Amino acid sequence: MTRETVLGKAVIGSEALGWKAAMVLGGSLFIAVAAQISVPMWPVPITLQMLAILIVGLTYGSRLGAVTLLAYLGEGAMGLPVFANGGSTASLFGPTAGFLFGFVMVAWLAGLAAERGLAKGVVSTAIVGIIVSALLYIPGVAWPMAVAGMFGIEGSWVGSTADSIWTYWVSPFLLGDAIKAVIAALVVTGGWSLLKARKG
Repeated sequence: MTRETVLGKAVIGSEALGWKAAMVLGGSLFIAVAAQISVPMWPVPITLQMLAILIVGLTYGSRLGAVTLLAYLGEGAMGLPVFANGGSTASLFGPTAGFLFGFVMVAWLAGLAAERGLAKGVVSTAIVGIIVSALLYIPGVAWPMAVAGMFGIEGSWVGSTADSIWTYWVSPFLLGDAIKAVIAALVVTGGWSLLKARKG
């Protein structure tokens, strides 16, 4: 039985399509709210967006987690201010678009790890969170360095060098990503223990 299935039965008592739709909507709103919360930190403030995405992926499972993130992107595409700093449609074409689209991959991989038993305790779940957070930088960095230009997107950030990407878009956020992965692991494993206790 996957963690996605257990969550559905333990929390809402059903795996009906309507309940799953409610979970997708609730998860996307959870991420949208978290994206607006900024925590002061060195060297840069961090939003709680990635924390929420990890929690959704680890608890919803791969498929439902990915669908939730697709819904989140769809809400932004419709003009709703769900992205960080109230961003919406324009963010899907801006310098951070690669990260936004990569969020789907993050939720799917986190959920898959949970389903395969790779994220069990706090330590293994935190390691999974750190790894999938690091993988997010692949689409995140590829977009401003090469992909945006291929799609005819214009801007001073298009074709950014590896040095500038590392200095401004990667290294300042690594510590925050690791902290968020650990917090997500604590939240998810704590919640998982409570669910198992209820079932026992």
